Amino acid sequence: MKKLMTMTRQFRDDENGAAMVEYSILIGIITVATIAAIVFVGGWVSTQWNNLQAAL
Repeated sequence: MKKLMTMTRQFRDDENGAAMVEYSILIGIITVATIAAIVFVGGWVSTQWNNLQAAL
């Protein structure tokens, strides 16, 4: 029983799992923002390219 209580305390005090979850969420947010920026810039470049072709 004492070993179970010790393991429970160690699990409760371990913060590595929480930090990993936080970093995973942060990486997900950065990934979504990067993809959104690429899509936005790609659309803008495509529009500019079409305008240039029409002008030529």
